[in-house]
Amino acid sequence: MTYLIRDAVTADLPGIRDIYNDAVLNTTAIWNEQPVDLANRQAWFDARQAQRYPILVAVDSAAGEVLGYASFGDWRPFEGFRHTVEHSVYIRSDQRGNGMGPKLMQALIERARACDKHVMVAAIESGNAASIRLHERLGFTLNGNMPQVGVKFGRWLDLTFMQLILNPGASPRAME
Repeated sequence: MTYLIRDAVTADLPGIRDIYNDAVLNTTAIWNEQPVDLANRQAWFDARQAQRYPILVAVDSAAGEVLGYASFGDWRPFEGFRHTVEHSVYIRSDQRGNGMGPKLMQALIERARACDKHVMVAAIESGNAASIRLHERLGFTLNGNMPQVGVKFGRWLDLTFMQLILNPGASPRAME
């Protein structure tokens, strides 16, 4: 199967919702426990659009189906963190392991650089070894582990923080 990576459009939201809900119901990648509806994903889409933050999708070149998506948003809502974003990347369960995640992430990293972001943060459930390896391959460094800060499926979850400095050596004054 061939796929292409492009900016998401409203018509992609059902596919994005389905991937999100599968992660909610079946993984610890998302710590929410309730599936969301299309209105929720529309509000999320609209918020990203208002911030001029990308939502990228990987779509099947022939069928047009959404196979994965990636986005980023503000890391913390304080002015001093305006150059730092936290990202999300999710691949449809039947498409995992075929190299789509790294390609979506590379495209997202380039978009963050184009938005004059300086740091991209990853918050990963500590047991998700595949995601941690992916981030390491992309140049993210481990910054910390927070034991038992979340709960899902009746067990405590640990959170691993990783980060990528997008513009090493950049002066904060130059980014204003």
